[in-house]
Amino acid sequence: MNKTFKIYAIIFIIIMVILALLEVNKKEVTDWRKNFDPNEKSPFGLFVFNKEVKDLFKTHLKKIDETPYDYYNENKKDLHNILVVEKEIDKQSWRSILGEVSKGSDAMLIVNKIPKEISDSIGYYISQISFDEQNVLKLTDKKYLNDFMILDKFPSGRGFSYIKPGVEVLGKTVEKNNSDQANFIKVKFGKGNIYVHSEPLFLTNYYLLKPGNIRYAQDVFSYLNDKETLWFVEAASAKASSRFFMRFILSKPALKYAWWVFLGGLILFIFFNAKRKQRIVPIMEPLKNTSVDFVKSIGNLYLQEGDFHDMMAKKAQYFLNKVRLDLLIDTQNLDNEFAKKLQLKTGRTMEMINEALDLIRKAQDPYASVMKEDLTRLNKVLDEILR
Repeated sequence: MNKTFKIYAIIFIIIMVILALLEVNKKEVTDWRKNFDPNEKSPFGLFVFNKEVKDLFKTHLKKIDETPYDYYNENKKDLHNILVVEKEIDKQSWRSILGEVSKGSDAMLIVNKIPKEISDSIGYYISQISFDEQNVLKLTDKKYLNDFMILDKFPSGRGFSYIKPGVEVLGKTVEKNNSDQANFIKVKFGKGNIYVHSEPLFLTNYYLLKPGNIRYAQDVFSYLNDKETLWFVEAASAKASSRFFMRFILSKPALKYAWWVFLGGLILFIFFNAKRKQRIVPIMEPLKNTSVDFVKSIGNLYLQEGDFHDMMAKKAQYFLNKVRLDLLIDTQNLDNEFAKKLQLKTGRTMEMINEALDLIRKAQDPYASVMKEDLTRLNKVLDEILR
C-alpha cells in the first residue's frame, strides 16, 4: 500500500473519530429558547401539548403543515375551529383566516404579535405591559377562578394596551405591584369569533408539566365549540439544516449503519495492510463515585441560600410523584378522599396524613411564608409515610 495513502487514511480516521467522540460526549445543555416547536422537548417547546392536544379536542384535530392561504385555496371547509400557536404567518394567510371566521368559524390565536393591520381589523393593540420576572395568568370567568398559572421563567409580559368597545375580556395578567392587564380576549368577527391570547408560554413543556397548570390550558380551550379544529403548524422540512451532520447521520438507522460499516471496513483495511506496533497499555484509575459529594454540595448550597420554600416544593413534588408511581393514587386533588386512600395504603395515622397534606399545600403556595422548621418537619413526615 502506498505510504502517502496510509498517512491520509490515518489522518482521515483520526478526524472522524474525534468528531464522533465530540458528538457522543457532548454535554446536554438546556435550551431555554422560545421555539414553540411541537416536536421539541426543550422547556419552551410544545412536545407535551402536541401529545395531549388530540385528547383535548376529542380527536377532532387536524394538523396542517402548509400556509392557511394555500390550504384554503385548495380546500373548502365547513364551519370549524382554527388554532395558531406562535407561528410566522404571512398577511395573505391572516386574511384567509379572517375570511373563514367571518363565515362563521372560530379562531384561537395564541400569539405574541401579529401584523398591525390585522390586529387593527380585529380591534386591539398589543404591546409590552409588564417587565416583571414573574406574573400570574388568570381567567375572568367565576367558574375558573381557582385555575391559574404562575409564570416564573421568562414571561413575555405582553398584553393588550387597547381593545375596542364591546370586546370581551376573558383573561388577565396579575402582578403584585401593578393593576391587572388583559391578555385573553374574545372578539365577534362577522358570523364567527376570534379568541386572542397574548402569552403562548402557558402551552410549553416547562409549564404544562407543573402540577395543576394543565387545568388553565383546558379552561382556555374550553371556549372553542366541539367541532373540527385545524392547527396550522410549521412545515417539518425546514428544520434539519442547522443540525450537526453527525447527529443527522446517527438519527437515521440506514445512514448510521452505513457509517459504522464504512468506518469498520476502513479500520480493517488499514489493520491488514499497515505495520502494527505493540503499545504499552496505560493503567487507568477507576472513576470515583462522586454522587454523594454532589448531593451534599447541592444541599449545602440550598441551605446557604436559605431557599427553604423551593426545597419544600421540590420535596413535595417528589413525594407526590412517588405516590402516583408506587401507590397508584391520583394526586391532582389533595382532598379528604386522597387522604383516606393514602392512609389505607400506607397504614399511617390520619393525623400524620393531614399534617403532611397541610405542609404540602404550604410548599405549593408561592406566597406562603416558610421557615427552616417547616422544611425539617415536612422532610421527616413525608419520609415516615413512605418508609
